[in-house]
Amino acid sequence: MTAADLTPDTEHRGLVGLLPAAVRPFALLARFDRPIGWWLLFWPGAWGVALAGGAVSRWDLILWLLLGSIAMRGAGCVYNDIVDRDLDRQVARTRSRPLASGAVSLKAAWVWLAVLCLLGLLVLLQLHVYAAIVALLSLAPVAAYPFMKRITWWPQIWLGLVFSWAALVGWFEVTSAIQSWGVTTVGVLVFSVPGLLLYAGSICWVVGYDTIYALQDREDDALIGVRSSALRMGTRVRLGVGLFYLAALALWAGAIWLLRPDWLALVALLPVAGHFAWQVATLSPDDGAGALHRFRSNRFAGLLMFLACVVVGTPWPY
Repeated sequence: MTAADLTPDTEHRGLVGLLPAAVRPFALLARFDRPIGWWLLFWPGAWGVALAGGAVSRWDLILWLLLGSIAMRGAGCVYNDIVDRDLDRQVARTRSRPLASGAVSLKAAWVWLAVLCLLGLLVLLQLHVYAAIVALLSLAPVAAYPFMKRITWWPQIWLGLVFSWAALVGWFEVTSAIQSWGVTTVGVLVFSVPGLLLYAGSICWVVGYDTIYALQDREDDALIGVRSSALRMGTRVRLGVGLFYLAALALWAGAIWLLRPDWLALVALLPVAGHFAWQVATLSPDDGAGALHRFRSNRFAGLLMFLACVVVGTPWPY
């Protein structure tokens, strides 16, 4: 893959390009120039709300989750760049990042991280206690994620745990009333199974699309000793991505079946299944631009899954 095939990780374009020069590096540090990240973080939360039956009645929660996704994805990117600033200088696609290039100081990055976390706290305060506790439990895996690429060949699985967490938050926020009904712990766990299956399926989805994303960095990652599922899969990337997408569909089908045991309900998954099939069938592991396009297309896959959850979870008619 040549330098011409790479898309730089920070770009001065769109609304970010209109910002004052002094502010722009902070927007780039939080990846505000790349909304795909917060879309991918947001969709699982919207799925959880919709599958639990709150797509209409809790539309405000969906908007709060969107704001939280923008803020916390930005915070995660800042934290990741703080940890990875030395590695980023060694990778062609990431050496232009604000911390790696010196456009933002380390001290300023920590301050910006705190500001974004305060925005996340504002969203947290909108949640009921059970959902808020679930949200807080995500902090440990979030903090550990940047180190996973140094430890395991499968950092994408850890990213899946983190990027799918909002599914649990959305599910438990809408269903939190069950905790006040005097239901036993076993009863609560049984009631939560569809939400847990939704979460597990989202993890597989994340592994699939982030493996596609990691194809851009395979050569640099191999040189500097960074591990990824794209490297681990080797020449079987298309098969590996396909299997993870298939596992995601199977787990989501299980969640839907527990809520509505009707074969017609599973038809709602056909559009997203077709989109996954297109990604895998047209994926070329050596085409960096093509891999990036298929990775970004997952915001549309997230929308298709959201519509499926709305159809299955919403009590009709409304």
